[in-house]
Amino acid sequence: MRMNAKNRKEVVQKAVDALKEGKIVLHPTETCYGLAVDPTNEEALRALYEMKKMPDDKPLSIMVSSVDMADLYGLFSDYAKTIVEQFWPGPVSIMVMKRKESLPEFFNPGQKFVSIRYSSDPFSMEMVEKFGKSIVTTSANLAGKLENYSVTDLKKQFGTRRFGQLGFVVDAGKIPKNPPSTIVKIVGDTTVFVRGDGKQLGGMMR
Repeated sequence: MRMNAKNRKEVVQKAVDALKEGKIVLHPTETCYGLAVDPTNEEALRALYEMKKMPDDKPLSIMVSSVDMADLYGLFSDYAKTIVEQFWPGPVSIMVMKRKESLPEFFNPGQKFVSIRYSSDPFSMEMVEKFGKSIVTTSANLAGKLENYSVTDLKKQFGTRRFGQLGFVVDAGKIPKNPPSTIVKIVGDTTVFVRGDGKQLGGMMR
């Protein structure tokens, strides 16, 4: 569904309805187009892995709409809180921390840490807030392939059959080409880069 200023609320509601029905939602973010599902829906998670052709052992991130919501899923140290205050919300806002039991065991099984993203993208935040809990977020591309910045590009990469597996499409047109989010892991009072080199953070990370 093509989104504009007039139908934004309607698009948000339809995206949320699709998530509640266990469907995969394609939506824009401040980096690239993303794929969203309900992390508490095991069938939806399996469908997402199949759609992206991702290895079963590759962990997924979750997206939240506030620091309070993030606190429900990850254990924040005092140091982690200082990092969050600097960089959340934003496109570099994926932090990896010890997960809490609020996440089901079938979500990233065997993983002690969880990546949590608090996006600065208005649509993403409205969708999560309306959904009322975290969503899974991952770049909308086949595993190992380039990220997509328009629905047209995604259709070409996925092909007709695979694209048809999407439950709802939020088409925001062509979005700016920004690099994927930086992922950092909190280890004691230091940060370790899992993805990215800190350039997006303006050299403020050590």
